[in-house]
Amino acid sequence: MRLLVTGGAGFIGSHFVRTLLDGGYAGHEHTDVTVLDKLTYAGNRDSLPAHHPRLHFVVGDICDRALLDDVLPGHDAVVHFAAESHVDRSLDSAAEFVRTNVGGTQTLLDACLAAGVERFVHVSTDEVYGSIEEGSWTEEWPLLPNSPYAASKASSDLMARAYWRTHGLDLSITRCSNNYGPYQHPEKLIPLFTTNLLEGVPVPLYGDGSNIREWLHVDDHCRAIELVLSRGRAGEIYNVGGGDERTNAHITERLIDLCGAGRSLIRRVADRKGHDRRYSLDETKIREELGYAPRIPFDRGLADTVDWYRANPSWWKPMKHPSDDGGAQRWEGSTS
Repeated sequence: MRLLVTGGAGFIGSHFVRTLLDGGYAGHEHTDVTVLDKLTYAGNRDSLPAHHPRLHFVVGDICDRALLDDVLPGHDAVVHFAAESHVDRSLDSAAEFVRTNVGGTQTLLDACLAAGVERFVHVSTDEVYGSIEEGSWTEEWPLLPNSPYAASKASSDLMARAYWRTHGLDLSITRCSNNYGPYQHPEKLIPLFTTNLLEGVPVPLYGDGSNIREWLHVDDHCRAIELVLSRGRAGEIYNVGGGDERTNAHITERLIDLCGAGRSLIRRVADRKGHDRRYSLDETKIREELGYAPRIPFDRGLADTVDWYRANPSWWKPMKHPSDDGGAQRWEGSTS
């Protein structure tokens, strides 16, 4: 099998590729992987093996049709991770999110049809549903995105579905809850707060910290994606949740404890515009159809994640200190 992974140098994509190449997914021991990544600020070549006989790396943009027409022929399937994904950045520069997430997805879908790609998995997010006060979203829930990022992902979901319905592309969509784990860019809540605390820098907590997110370890998420790739039904959407709902304030306190820091480092900042209150996914469908269940308990996964950032400053410090001036970079707020 030949598999193209877009955004494979990003957080989730690189974990999927590393696990596959390490033999973590049964049936893919001989799969050849092409990673296509633009290597924006969120992509890091160091998140992947420097050399591997089954890995081919291409630097490029999913909006570049000529490049896609050159790269895609001969591939059996595509797992589409590539996206602009940071909510805060979308508030200031929505055009880039529309260009990549909507236009890029449409360009990729057209190129897949032209190249005769047989299978396509489109990786999306729970944020397309909006915010839910109680209960959990099923896959039939209406899309009510509240940020430019979420709106661009919802649009890409609809574009993907249209190519299944109109052109018969064997395509499935996954929607996951908040991911965490190693190799995540330090603009997101858990790595931002962890790396700040390890450096003795205050952490910016939005509002009163009562926003609730459902957390999923990246390894559990990637196992679900492989299940959908191998056995998911065409035209179907699969929610992938972790089952661990925590307030941002609770996450902050746990990270302070794990980093051995003090609560005096918490800085309350003005809440984000349109900040969703709560996310929660009903994952009954993927459990019953594909036998999925998360394996990593949140407390253990969070502790392991903090340990990874503690042990790997050479990976994240260049992102926080790009000018090597010793001053910690601080984002104005925490994602999600």
